[in-house]
Amino acid sequence: MKKILATLLALALAASLASCGTHPAVAVETVAYESLDAVAEAEAGGYNLDNIRENTWALGTDSVEDTVTHLFAARFSNLVEQYSGGKMHINVYSNAKIGNDQSLIESVKAYDGGASFVVQTTAPQVSVMPKLAVFDIPCAYRTIEEFREAVDQPEFMELLEQVYTEADLKLLGLADQGFRVMTSNKMIDSMDDFQGIKIRTMSNSNHMAFWDAIGANPTPLAWSETFTSLQTKAIDAQENPYELIAGSKLYEVQDYAVNTNHVAHTLALVTSDALWQELNEDERAVLARAAEEARTYAREQADVRADERIQMCIDGGMEVVDLSDELWAELVEASQPVYASLREVTGDDLYNAYLANQ
Repeated sequence: MKKILATLLALALAASLASCGTHPAVAVETVAYESLDAVAEAEAGGYNLDNIRENTWALGTDSVEDTVTHLFAARFSNLVEQYSGGKMHINVYSNAKIGNDQSLIESVKAYDGGASFVVQTTAPQVSVMPKLAVFDIPCAYRTIEEFREAVDQPEFMELLEQVYTEADLKLLGLADQGFRVMTSNKMIDSMDDFQGIKIRTMSNSNHMAFWDAIGANPTPLAWSETFTSLQTKAIDAQENPYELIAGSKLYEVQDYAVNTNHVAHTLALVTSDALWQELNEDERAVLARAAEEARTYAREQADVRADERIQMCIDGGMEVVDLSDELWAELVEASQPVYASLREVTGDDLYNAYLANQ
């Protein structure tokens, strides 16, 4: 019965999105609902099922299904359904079906009846919350474990949540898709090797400032044009997580994957603060519990998939290059002007809390 109800509600949401003129009609992506002892789960979670109201919301992503972003969103949706005893439903729309990254965060913030939740990297959120440029600090941590330990510190997380609250948003969970790394047709083992190399970047001034600082030539370019530009040698290099590098088969046009690990590819699960304020304590407990478990799952999947995709790159003919300790130290030193400019944007408290474990 619950499955039938969830399906009817999902179809109703799709119809409402189409009729309002905001979004085209799209197929709702259902997530398998596993039957649990809802009462026992509620007791374990410390909330009362009797206080949970029926609700259906939309969660949007700009990513395709075969990504950690979608896995994070789908697991959150599934757990919310389970832990609420089938009363709370979150329908996941991937691949920009109800908006791209920028429009999704704006819709969530506006609480306009479109997307009520979003899972996305923090990069497009900087335009809404400039202090999130803290995640653009280059070469802050060399391993993903060190990065996660830093962002999980209570002091940092409290300050980060406040950034979202001030923007009328609610941060529910922070995962990642590993680090962004560089690919190139040139072996990189010294600072000289970065000089003048034309590297495709996102249109992010902080990312570009890092590449400028180490002597490269950052070139913002649409992702759809990147493979061909590398193939024709219009550009020399690019930077992205391994998931995108392998998924786009860049090993066909690039010889080296260089573990620059210059910034983590963060993934934030966000909702509207207005929606959060409308919920009672038990409903919030369900969302918080689901978000925490989905974040843990997303991180686990990021690690597994990174290993698999690194192997795909190697099998495709790419050589994976680790930076020496000396070269890493030189990158950090060359990046200090970027550190200083980002500190002005983020403020001392958030900046210091993020780098406390450096």
